[in-house]
Amino acid sequence: QVQLVESGGGLVQPGGSLRLSCVASGSLFSIVGMGWYRQAPGKQRELVAHITVGGSTTVAGSVKGRFTISRDSPKNTVYLQMNSLKPEDTAVYYCYTQGAQGVGSTFGQGTQVTVSS
Repeated sequence: QVQLVESGGGLVQPGGSLRLSCVASGSLFSIVGMGWYRQAPGKQRELVAHITVGGSTTVAGSVKGRFTISRDSPKNTVYLQMNSLKPEDTAVYYCYTQGAQGVGSTFGQGTQVTVSS
């Protein structure tokens, strides 16, 4: 099994920055990618960013140029650097792992990000 622990959420003013962290532990041999989803109240879940074990990254158009996903492989940690935050970025952010053939795929418990003045 894979366990994920997220941290770094909080309240920030518009234009501010936050960095989310996600530490993975457990049986990670089948993991082929990690990333972040977010879900705002009353809205559908949105894929925010993804990074493969090879280091290739994808970010949603809504956050391109503002959010960056990165990883520290020895620490089994993925980061989401969020800059120039907007009120519409307010959501619960969930870290996830993508496992080969679904093995090891899981979600974290979520961390709240609130952008408000």
